Amino acid sequence: MSLDPRTPVIVGVGAVTQRVDDPMEASEPLELMATSLERAAEDAGELALLSEVDSIWIPRGFWKYSSPGHLLANRFAAARVRQIVSEIGVLQTTILGQAAAALACGQSEIAMIVGGEARDRDARARRLGLAPPTTIQVEQTPDQTLRPAAELMSPFEIELGLVTPATQFAILDNALRAHEGQSLDGHRDEIGQLWSDFSRVASKNPEAWTRTSMTPTEIVSPGESNRMLSFPYTKRLVSQWNVDQAGGLILCTLERARRLGLDEQRFVYPLAVVDSEAMLTFSERRDLHRSPGFEKSFGRALSHVGRSIDEIELLELYSCFPAAIRIQQRELGLDRKRRVTQTGGMTFGGGPLNNFVLQAWVKMVERMRETSCESGLVTAVSGFLTKQGVSVLGREPSQPFLHDQVSEEVRADQATIEVDPHAQGSARVASYTVIHERDDEQRVVLVLDLDDGRRTLRVIGDPALAREASSEELCGRRLELGAEAAVRWS
Repeated sequence: MSLDPRTPVIVGVGAVTQRVDDPMEASEPLELMATSLERAAEDAGELALLSEVDSIWIPRGFWKYSSPGHLLANRFAAARVRQIVSEIGVLQTTILGQAAAALACGQSEIAMIVGGEARDRDARARRLGLAPPTTIQVEQTPDQTLRPAAELMSPFEIELGLVTPATQFAILDNALRAHEGQSLDGHRDEIGQLWSDFSRVASKNPEAWTRTSMTPTEIVSPGESNRMLSFPYTKRLVSQWNVDQAGGLILCTLERARRLGLDEQRFVYPLAVVDSEAMLTFSERRDLHRSPGFEKSFGRALSHVGRSIDEIELLELYSCFPAAIRIQQRELGLDRKRRVTQTGGMTFGGGPLNNFVLQAWVKMVERMRETSCESGLVTAVSGFLTKQGVSVLGREPSQPFLHDQVSEEVRADQATIEVDPHAQGSARVASYTVIHERDDEQRVVLVLDLDDGRRTLRVIGDPALAREASSEELCGRRLELGAEAAVRWS
């Protein structure tokens, strides 16, 4: 078909993984981001892209720059650049969707998306009592700031201390296990096999943070270097964000890319980006094992490109924790044996706070070029599976680019439950986890559904119950709730 000259196209990608033992010699996040964009321009075959860019989109990281887009624009001698920062809680797919939509509607011609972290550098420096050099920028502000519409956690969850992602995702994972009638051993085997496959992919990815292939047993078995965090999650089952990594993409309108004489054989097109922002805290979700946001985002994106999931050749499912992957697999109706990562995932490939998806897109573009695959799908998660994003890339667009929202449909379909912090009475365990602190303290977190249709949460510091919860299924068990932490098992 004849393509619209304003069709958005990814023309260049670049990634950086920095491994420097001396933190005083290591680059700060700004430098890593700049390098990734320089590599993206080299990949596109045109360094002039850096000075001609008209918008720079950056997901907020741990860094403290007030507007890194200004710093990057100055470095590249780019004039009249619009700088956009998206705060934590905004889907990374939203950035690609808005940047590509701006190209498609005539607001932009060359856009850059970039993010980076230097958490490993900072951690090494703290251990040595050092302060590595960092650019200070506090007065400039971006032209636009994208912010989430609501909070990711409820005050009740925060009051109970349930703020660690590993805790909430472990609760979701245990709920899925119980829903499917899976044994604790069977569940452990599944997540171990899944993450072992991720490690094998990472071992062949030059940009992966940890390139060591691990067995399922090495991943799920607690030990001195692999402590238990929240049952059943060990350290090797969770995202690794203490990394020095950056990723950058350069997008153009097709017309501008052709005018620059770029190689069309290397073009990859964003075909569809579909987000769900129907935010619901984990404790308010009646069905803890489900994600209607992914179900509807997947459906809308795949419908637009006219492909089933079996016809999408390459996948990169957001992989902060096994629960995220397992729930996406179910919502997609995916063959569980199918490989769902090109990077090695956020444990092994590396999971910098708010820009892993950028690195996933970089790797997806590279893989599509290497394999001549026609399509790839990359997903994003914000919060505790609170918001969901789906992006589909292709070598040839068959429809105009789509950036869509399915939030209203998800709100209408997402089953909720009233959470009462003070609820008492007869209840059953909907899900649970055991939090393991560094001082060896163990706390059992119970999600409890009362017979009258309400829900409450309890955190109990009972070592005997913690041991039992790690070896026997608590989901479905009945009990009587009294005031505060008073619990009497049926």
